[in-house]
Amino acid sequence: MDANHPRQIKSFVLRQGRLTKGQELALATAWPQYGIAEGQGWLDFAAIFGNAAPVSLEIGFGNGESLAQMARTAPERNFLGIEVHTPGVGHLLHLVQKYQLENLRVMNTDAVEIIQQRIPTGSLNRIQIYFPDPWHKKRHHKRRIIQAAFVSLLATRLQAGGLLHLATDWQDYAQAMAEVLDASPDFCTMNPSGEPFSPRPEFRPLTKFEQRGLRLGHGVWDLLYCKQELSH
Repeated sequence: MDANHPRQIKSFVLRQGRLTKGQELALATAWPQYGIAEGQGWLDFAAIFGNAAPVSLEIGFGNGESLAQMARTAPERNFLGIEVHTPGVGHLLHLVQKYQLENLRVMNTDAVEIIQQRIPTGSLNRIQIYFPDPWHKKRHHKRRIIQAAFVSLLATRLQAGGLLHLATDWQDYAQAMAEVLDASPDFCTMNPSGEPFSPRPEFRPLTKFEQRGLRLGHGVWDLLYCKQELSH
């Protein structure tokens, strides 16, 4: 184990769901062009995408529906999605092929290790984490991905003025996220009032899961935080 990269508490449980035929086909045919394989060394986004457009990273994109929609509506941006669950990766690759999304690349692995070992300092314009596992039992809170050390790591990968965008439908997790971000010297809320929570920006699509929750009266909290220009 590398002393610079101590063992992490996993923020996910790896559930190997069954792949559909469509997902298998997309993994076989789209991965060579749109997938980034495991390996060593820093990622060169300008080489990967063939341009110098700003890069958005999504950690844990689920089935990829909202990420594909974001890539479709913002062709002037590049998107990298990292997801540990292979069926979700297969579904996103199917959408990449369907919509010919040249501005989207995919990784099927643990995002924390990739950020530590392969994402260069200051290379990202935006990091988005939508509806991460809330680990709602108190004894499991240590498994939540939004912790002070992880937010500090994310800050090093963002450009000055870059955006960290979190969203959750668990109120206590939203409050915990707000406490972590407000305590960080690297970030400040983008809400002019100074409140931690902001309205959902137009660029984040509503997911089916989220729409169902809203119909049931569940709340959703968006946190948009800017990396400070004078961040250490």
